[in-house]
Amino acid sequence: MKCAKLINKEVKIVDVEKPVFGNKKGAIIKVSGCGLCGSDIVKINHSTKENEDKVVLGHEITGIIEDINVEIKGFKEETPFKKGDIIAMGHHYPCFECKYCNHKNYSMCHTFKNSNIFPSGFSEFVYADENHLKYTVYKKNEALTNEEFSFLEPLSCCIRAIKRAGLELNKDNSNYNCLVIGLGSIGILMAQGLKVFKTNTFGLDTDKNRQEFIKKFGIYFRDDIKYDIIFMTSGSNKALETALNLIDFGGKIVVFSSIEGDLGYKNNDIYYKELDILGSYSPSPDDLYLSSRFLKEKKVNVQNLSTNYKLDNLARAIDDTKSRKILKAYITI
Repeated sequence: MKCAKLINKEVKIVDVEKPVFGNKKGAIIKVSGCGLCGSDIVKINHSTKENEDKVVLGHEITGIIEDINVEIKGFKEETPFKKGDIIAMGHHYPCFECKYCNHKNYSMCHTFKNSNIFPSGFSEFVYADENHLKYTVYKKNEALTNEEFSFLEPLSCCIRAIKRAGLELNKDNSNYNCLVIGLGSIGILMAQGLKVFKTNTFGLDTDKNRQEFIKKFGIYFRDDIKYDIIFMTSGSNKALETALNLIDFGGKIVVFSSIEGDLGYKNNDIYYKELDILGSYSPSPDDLYLSSRFLKEKKVNVQNLSTNYKLDNLARAIDDTKSRKILKAYITI
């Protein structure tokens, strides 16, 4: 079967063996498509010849269960999975028993970090084990296309960041002015998620086209106020200074992107303004569940956010994403 692999730091489509159960329990999923995440590009850029064979590209998967050898329900689902179910899935799950899980830092769990789909989201088939099925896989409803449901995992990451900031669903959070800096696809998801959490939501990007695009979701930028919580979805070093200039006293800055270089927030700004600087990395099973609800109930609109590419054109999709020609790529298999 076809599968994307890193070879000499270049993405190549190669033939590999189709995954099989062997003596393992789980499901074989025929991949319909997979979203291209910014973290995939980071993995490519930071790979070396020594570690590239361990890099798994693609994790925002939609597909159909081709075969399953276990009876199991998904997280908060009412019926077991079966052959023919159209699904979307995440790629990591925690152990729920370690120190990190007990502290609700699920994405720091060793089990979480070491679990993954096999062999790659950008392949014709993947194997999902029992815990993937139990904690990360959700059935699609008729209201969504496969492409729209591929936003399950990235939206869940945004929900995790919003909850990390101390915001609670179904509460009136209108006393919080929240700003998203960086309006790529993740920034757009984050801003819409904040609106579901009923905050006063604003967005900022140096790209005028993206600043204009976010208005379709009822999101604008104001330079005459300070912000209580700022979500950093930009990978630009300059965004750090922007955040420090716009954050209010006692505010929170949620770091949701990596940047180049060894830069950070200023000690004295954190001290004298009593700022909270938080990191948020990846979702818990509950965040994936909320994401599936938000998408199925159309609380978050992901229509036309991504551009379609065939698997054989994955390298071009990566180049177009890096050059900001598109907001996001969805790779059809």
